[in-house]
Amino acid sequence: MQRFFITGLGIGQVVSWGTIYYAFPVVADRMGIDLGATRTELYVAATIAFLVAAVAAYPVGAWIDRGHGRIVMSVGAALSALLLFAWSQATSLSQLYLLFAGIGIAQALCLYEPAFAVVARRYGRDARSGITALTLWGGFASTVFVPLTEFLAERFGWRNAIASLGAINLLFALVPYLLVIRANQDVPLEHAEAPAARGPVHEAIRTPSFWALLVAFVSYYCAFMVVTYHLYPLLRERGFDAATVVTAIALIGPAQVAGRVVMWAVAARISVAQLGIAIFVGFPLALYALAVLPTVFAWLVAWAIFHGAINGVMTIVRGLAVPELVTRRAYGTVNALLAAPSNVVKALAPLGAAIVWQASESYGPVLAGCILISVVGTLGFGAAVALARRTHE
Repeated sequence: MQRFFITGLGIGQVVSWGTIYYAFPVVADRMGIDLGATRTELYVAATIAFLVAAVAAYPVGAWIDRGHGRIVMSVGAALSALLLFAWSQATSLSQLYLLFAGIGIAQALCLYEPAFAVVARRYGRDARSGITALTLWGGFASTVFVPLTEFLAERFGWRNAIASLGAINLLFALVPYLLVIRANQDVPLEHAEAPAARGPVHEAIRTPSFWALLVAFVSYYCAFMVVTYHLYPLLRERGFDAATVVTAIALIGPAQVAGRVVMWAVAARISVAQLGIAIFVGFPLALYALAVLPTVFAWLVAWAIFHGAINGVMTIVRGLAVPELVTRRAYGTVNALLAAPSNVVKALAPLGAAIVWQASESYGPVLAGCILISVVGTLGFGAAVALARRTHE
């Protein structure tokens, strides 16, 4: 039954991520021509979605902690489909912005945070294996949907492509979520009180390791989003040709999956604390390597694989950090509290980097800032591990 549960939830995650997260940049240029909008104006829509998702994260986590995961994720899939259909008919920026506010709600309802909370309720103390397996599925979202969306947009136009993604949501996200998420199959709670009660949440935010983790993940996602959104122009500025850059970027997604597969193989022999420290140390090293990388294709390929593997495993660390280092109670609510500031940073960091680049006309200061911020994240995670050990002694 657990395999059926993870398979169904995994298929839904591939579709949810592929349609309401990865599709936007694929159709952005075509959409800009159609709407008469600049790229900057279009990407305001993505920023709106991130900000709304950050605000919605807490109540969504609380609902799942009360046993409403099936309703939450099914409504998210249905809402995604409706909004994709509406997006395909958008004729102005104002309509697009309004629709992406709704897509932000859909992201909060059916991407990793709610999915991890659903898995935590089903698996209990064994959530580590379920979360790791789910991230293996999620890693294929870009691999499947970026080329699929590109094909549909090229063949039938961006509007028909987005409408098609809406139909795919109804069949391959809504249906699996309805079939596999069952509150009556969840592991019984260890405590008699309601999981979303104020007690466990207040206890978590009074735990020093919670705040250290918050610093760690906010720092990480700040640097990560800057590199993600600016990697193409950054590498072009470094002297790599366009074809080389595209090839390297295409390797990052498969490397993320490969990193998660390795994690799956060694999961029984390494703790979340050890894994997290390794990843948080590796991330600033990857950024430093990007800053000094020679303009040689083989070196860039090696960097892309290393960077992708780090970021792939980081998703697992994010999903497991709360029960391992903070609390096993009220997972959905506590994890949502931890994720909300990161979602705000995801929305604002790329814009901040663009402002720094415009002022300096170079990605040097941008990369230097990212390296410094990532080191802060490393220190934050190390502090979280030390504080958690002290608390549990």
